[in-house]
Amino acid sequence: MTDGLRTFDGGVAIVTGAASGIGRAISEALAQRGCQVVLADIDLGDAEAAAAQIREKGGRASARHLDVCDFAAVSELVTETMERLGRLDYIFNNAGIVIAGEVANYTIDAWQRIIAVNLGGVVNGVQAAYPAMIRQGFGHIVNTASMAGLVIARGVGYTATKYAVVGLSRALRVEAQVRGVRVSVICPGAIRTPILRGGKHGILLMPFPEDQQREMAARSAELSRPMDVSIFARKVLDQVARNRAIIVVPGWNKIFWWIERASPALAVFLMRMAFKPRRALPGPAHDRA
Repeated sequence: MTDGLRTFDGGVAIVTGAASGIGRAISEALAQRGCQVVLADIDLGDAEAAAAQIREKGGRASARHLDVCDFAAVSELVTETMERLGRLDYIFNNAGIVIAGEVANYTIDAWQRIIAVNLGGVVNGVQAAYPAMIRQGFGHIVNTASMAGLVIARGVGYTATKYAVVGLSRALRVEAQVRGVRVSVICPGAIRTPILRGGKHGILLMPFPEDQQREMAARSAELSRPMDVSIFARKVLDQVARNRAIIVVPGWNKIFWWIERASPALAVFLMRMAFKPRRALPGPAHDRA
């Protein structure tokens, strides 16, 4: 048996959804702290570019194609990583998508897709890595949910899957701790990533042209003062190192969680205001970096 969990220097991590956004930033931050990172994503070209950039900066990284909806592929990646690198300290089950629009406009295919990626992808990552971590005697499973997994939020399909990820993570943490495996769940607030515009693989169902939907989503997100994703990743890893159960970043977003728990009626009222039918935002788009 190898030695115990390494935080983070000398460790090995798999990150799903690692080609962009939160997954890429976490991969970069892990590498900066001495972890060997496997960047897994359905977009292999982007994952390879991200891994190459990490290597150029002196980090250790490789890229693998992965559809998180395919359990056999996820299991194969875990097995291959452990055989090649001798251990698996972390798996960050991070891949996710959004649905833009109201349930009245959903299709059953949209429902099945978001459940398959956002919840099924986490389940597949857990089921592939957890038994292997038990056998080696250590490991840390880190699942990406959202503030939408702690409070009522716009986007019913997204909220439903993220609540499920939080529940899975909290329950598994209790079971896993007696087996020497850690489990944490990340609940990001607004973070400056492509998902603010719907993401590359998002499902856009609002009654507007796609470009307008993306612009509306981005302009709305700006009201929440999105955090730089690199800063976010560093803060997350600090809390992963401390084995926090629920990781809320930015920290001020905990206010909404406190409201949800202290006064559910107030939380519902606030979200009822937010759920007023959207109209196209007037005026030209703002330039963004």
